[in-house]
Amino acid sequence: MLKKLLYTTLFALSLISCSDTLDDINKNPNATETPLAPYLLTGTLKQGADLYWGSTNNFDSSLLFVQHWAKIQYTEPDRYDVSNTSFTTLWNTGYSTLITDLNTILNFSNEQANSNYKGIALTLRSWTFLLLTDAYGSIPYKDAGQKVTPTYNTQKEVYTGLLEDLKKAQSLLATANGAVTGDLVYKGDILKWKKLVNSLRLRIALRISDKEPALAKQAAIDATSDGAGVLSSNADTFQFIYTSSPQQNPASAWFETRDDYRISKTLVDKLYALSDPRLPVYAQLPSDASVGKYVGGANGLSNSDANSQGFAKTSKPGKYFLTSTSPAVIASYSETLFNLSEAVARGYIAGDAEQLYKSAITASLNQFGITDATTISTYLNQTTVKYDATNYAKSIGEQKWIAFYGQGLDAFVEWRRLDYPVLTAGPATVLDGKIPSRFFYPGTEQSLNGSSYQAAIAVQGKDLLTTKLWFDAK
Repeated sequence: MLKKLLYTTLFALSLISCSDTLDDINKNPNATETPLAPYLLTGTLKQGADLYWGSTNNFDSSLLFVQHWAKIQYTEPDRYDVSNTSFTTLWNTGYSTLITDLNTILNFSNEQANSNYKGIALTLRSWTFLLLTDAYGSIPYKDAGQKVTPTYNTQKEVYTGLLEDLKKAQSLLATANGAVTGDLVYKGDILKWKKLVNSLRLRIALRISDKEPALAKQAAIDATSDGAGVLSSNADTFQFIYTSSPQQNPASAWFETRDDYRISKTLVDKLYALSDPRLPVYAQLPSDASVGKYVGGANGLSNSDANSQGFAKTSKPGKYFLTSTSPAVIASYSETLFNLSEAVARGYIAGDAEQLYKSAITASLNQFGITDATTISTYLNQTTVKYDATNYAKSIGEQKWIAFYGQGLDAFVEWRRLDYPVLTAGPATVLDGKIPSRFFYPGTEQSLNGSSYQAAIAVQGKDLLTTKLWFDAK
C-alpha cells in the first residue's frame, strides 16, 4: 500500500513538473508580459500607417475606385470583381490590433500611462473607428472590445460619438500632463496632437454636413474656436516616416517584387489638362523612352486589354511614392485648409473660402516639393483652377482629389461626399456601370456575429458594394 502511494505521489509530481516545463517552453521570449504604453503607441502608429497605406485598403481597392491608380494585370479589383473576403484587413487589424492595443492604454492606471498617453490613444482610436465607418458604414463601436458579439452602431451614432470622444481627448492633452515617449510621428509634441484632434473634429463635421447641418456647424465652430487651433503648416501634417527595408513604405515594398499597377489615365489626363506641376511627382515616364510623355493606364479593363496597353509604354506611380522612406500621410495641412474653405462656404465659420482654397492647393504643391512662387501663381490663376463660389463642391472636390493622391481611403470618402470629380466606371466592370460606394463586411461577421450583422444591414441596406452609406445618401 505504501509503495502504491509513493508511486502515485511521484506520478503527480512528475505531471506538475512537466506542466511547469511546458509552460516555460511555450512562453514567447519576445513577448512583453506587462505591455508598456510607449511600446503600444509605437506599434499602433506603425501598424496604423501600414493599414492605411497598404495594399488591401489602398492600392488594391480605394485608389482604384477613385481612379488614382489602375491595374495593368490581375484586374479583378479594378473591375470590382471582389468578394466579402476582399476587405478583411481593415476590419480585422482595425479591431483586433489597433483598437485592442489603444483600449489597453486607455485602461491603464495613471501610473502606467499619464493622461497624454490616454489622450493620444483616444485620438488614434477615433481615427481608426473613422476609417472603419467611412468604409463599411454601420460598425461595432460602443460595444467594440467589450463583447464577443458586439452590436453595430449606425454611422450617424458613430460620427456623433467620435465627436464626443475627440472632445474628451482634447481635455486629456496638456503639456503639463507628463512626457510621452514612443511617439514616432510628433515626437511627444502635445501641442501638435491637440491640433490634430481639432482637425479630425473638423473632418467629421464635414462628413455629417449633408445629413446633420446644425450639428456639423457647431462641431466646426468648436473645432476652429478651440485655443489649440488646427494643423497650421506642413510641419504639422500627421504622417508616419518610414525607413529602410523591412520598415519601408508599403508601396515601395510592393514594387520591389511586383509590377501590376499604373497611375490612372483619368488622373494623368486631368493633370495634363491643368498643366499641373505635380504630374512628374505623381508619375514616372514610361520605361520605353520613345513614348516621351506620361501615359496613364485605363481603369476597369479586362486582363487582356490592360496588358495590351504595354508595361513599358505606361507610367508607374512616381518614384516619390515608391521609395523606402516615402511618408504615409494620414492628415495633411492641405486637407485641413480645404476643410476650412468648405466650412466657410457652407456658412459654418467666418473666413475667406477662396483664399483658403488657394492656400490649400499651395500647401499641397509645397508638400510635394513645388515651391516656386511663379509656378504656383500661374497654376492658381488658370480659369480651370480658380475657385467657383457658385459650385464650391466642384472646385474643392476636384482639387482635393488631386491633393489626396496616395491616400485612397480618404480620397474615396471625399469623392463620395462631394460628388466630384465625375468619374466613369471602366468598360469591363461588373456593377452595371456603377463605382463602389463602400466595402463589403468581412464574411466572418455573418458566421461569428450573425445577429448583429443582420440587424445592421436591415437598417443600412444590403451588404453590397453599391449600397450608399448614411453620409452619402443624398
